[in-house]
Amino acid sequence: MEDHGEITLRSGTNEVNHQLELELTERLQMAGIKVIEARIGYLAYATEIAQAMLRRQQATAIIAARHKIVEGAVSMVEMALAELSRKNIIELDDEKKAAMVSNLMVVLCSDKDASPVVNTGTLHQ
Repeated sequence: MEDHGEITLRSGTNEVNHQLELELTERLQMAGIKVIEARIGYLAYATEIAQAMLRRQQATAIIAARHKIVEGAVSMVEMALAELSRKNIIELDDEKKAAMVSNLMVVLCSDKDASPVVNTGTLHQ
C-alpha cells in the first residue's frame, strides 16, 4: 500500500477495516478462530473530543481565511502606492508611505467596518 498521507477513519475506511481484519486474524489464529470479515460499522466521538475537533477545524479555517485577506491587502497596498507614484498624485516620503501602509492594512484586514476620520491639519501634526 502506497503512503498517500495520514489514514483516517473518515477517508481511509477500507484501509482501516483491512488492517483491523489482519490484526484480529493474527491474534485470534492461536485460538483456532478464523476471522472472515472485520469492519467498523459505527463511530461516535465523546462530546469533548467532538468539540475539540470542531474548534480545531474552525481555527484552521479562520487562519486560512486571514492568510488570504492579508495576501490580498498587501497586493492592494502595493497597487495603491504604485498608482499614486505613477500618476504623480502625491509625493510620499518613507514616513508618509509607512503611515499610509499601516492605515490601509488596518482597514483592509479588519473584520469591522472602518470609521472615517477627517484630518483638518497636516500629516505631521
